[in-house]
Amino acid sequence: SSLHPALAQVPRNWEIGMQAAHSPVKEQIASLHGLVNIIMVAIVVFVAGLMGYVIFRYNRQRNPTPSRTSHNTLIEVAWTIVPVLILVIIAIPSFRLVYYEDRARDADMTIKVTGHQWYWEYTYPDNGNVDFSSYMVPSDQLKPGQLRLLDVDNQLVLPAGKTIRILTTSADVIHSFFIPALGVQRYAIPGRTIETWVRIDRPGTYYGECNQICGTNHSRMPIQIRAAPEAEFEAWLVQAKTKYADAG
Repeated sequence: SSLHPALAQVPRNWEIGMQAAHSPVKEQIASLHGLVNIIMVAIVVFVAGLMGYVIFRYNRQRNPTPSRTSHNTLIEVAWTIVPVLILVIIAIPSFRLVYYEDRARDADMTIKVTGHQWYWEYTYPDNGNVDFSSYMVPSDQLKPGQLRLLDVDNQLVLPAGKTIRILTTSADVIHSFFIPALGVQRYAIPGRTIETWVRIDRPGTYYGECNQICGTNHSRMPIQIRAAPEAEFEAWLVQAKTKYADAG
């Protein structure tokens, strides 16, 4: 994929569709969503058309003597088999997607994500165990250009174009690590480590939220990811090892 910078991936006013896809997983999610939408629209159009025809064709004026038919084997078999086939058509790509996003194949690096009430902790086990916490920037401390309820003090910085294994867990209650534009959503559960992965196709800023209700400040633990070119990521990593070591 091209590594030209992406716009900040945030919710937009009056947005009714999903955010643009910036990872292979999100591309497949969007594809499945499109398929299911087509099937749903086709069913709605068919049922509405059938109801309209019945109302028109079998009203009292056109059909003064109603039929007393109570059984039709062909129709009954059809309305059983057709829904089963529709569910199979939906199930096959659904299961394929579930297994595809389940875990990374040949990951370039691993990130551990720990949910807390109410902030995120990020650990880089492949890079000297760099570890830091990420808190939402309070509304009264926002700098120009920062977004209310979305910007954080310490971003999760990741290399663009690399396959990254994500391991989620929690230190207290159930949280959920959710970045819409990247197709990442995994529970963070105390006592468990759950895996998923991401490969961000462009440098840029990607926003997410904890989307599992986790207490009073559930809405105050956003996710901000900065995807950087590899050289920029390596330079950040050198600085981070000193910065976060000094922070204890």
